[in-house]
Amino acid sequence: MELRQLEYFVAVAEERNFTRAAERVHISQSGVSAQIRQLERELGAELFERSARGVTLSVAGKAALEYARAALAAAGSVGQAVGEVTDLIRGRVTVGMVIGCTITPLFDALAAFHRAHPGVEIALQEDNSESLTHDVRTGATDLALIGVAATTPEDLEAMTIINERLVAIFPPDHPLAARSRITLSDLTAHPITCMPPGTGLRTVLDRACAARDLHPKIALEASAADAIADLAARGLAVGVLSQSMAAHYADRLLARTITDVQTPALLALVWKHTHNPAVRELLTHTRRAFTPLP
Repeated sequence: MELRQLEYFVAVAEERNFTRAAERVHISQSGVSAQIRQLERELGAELFERSARGVTLSVAGKAALEYARAALAAAGSVGQAVGEVTDLIRGRVTVGMVIGCTITPLFDALAAFHRAHPGVEIALQEDNSESLTHDVRTGATDLALIGVAATTPEDLEAMTIINERLVAIFPPDHPLAARSRITLSDLTAHPITCMPPGTGLRTVLDRACAARDLHPKIALEASAADAIADLAARGLAVGVLSQSMAAHYADRLLARTITDVQTPALLALVWKHTHNPAVRELLTHTRRAFTPLP
């Protein structure tokens, strides 16, 4: 059993696809497949269930995954330990970002970290907040910027970046424009455009509606605030965004805080406690980049 075989196994498990895994580890798909087959022969069990729709972990694969990650982490720690005493950090960090995120300080942090530590490979991936939180818990992702409702995950370290109420946005000629106050009942009387399930904004909206037994018509979903604003501006639906997001469109859209939705939507950095020097350094840069934000 070789470390590279474990690396390929973890890559296929996380990507759920041999082609994407091959691109990630920079070898051919046939090379990845051959090494996985060799590993399976050595272990005496198939690690993946293969089908036309893709690959999923077998029972044996699920049992092996965390040990494979631990073995790779232990091997990486050897180089990191040497790097620390020589003041050179190497390795790889994986950063997650919730879909539709347009907050640039994260990119500033990554750029500053790359300049300070060019020997560290940076991987950036977009996904919904629920998937990113799961990946941070399992160790597949080192640090993630997620959207959540009310509170950050209790089992993870966290830094809240934005804590805001939900607002409804619509053009000045919309029927809601005559109202100085908007309730959730007022909002759900109209078609809505908002972010997809798994995002913090949508979680706040869905929970608030469920608590009041309201059944909103989600006419249009979009993962970017610009798209939601454009749809609302054309009168297709009432948009739902956070306060700071809505402020960007004040020149063409009215915004009203949804008065009876008190639960805030949070944007937060989350991570697990780690001794990995690369992750610790990246956290230093991200804290520095986000500190000036209100």
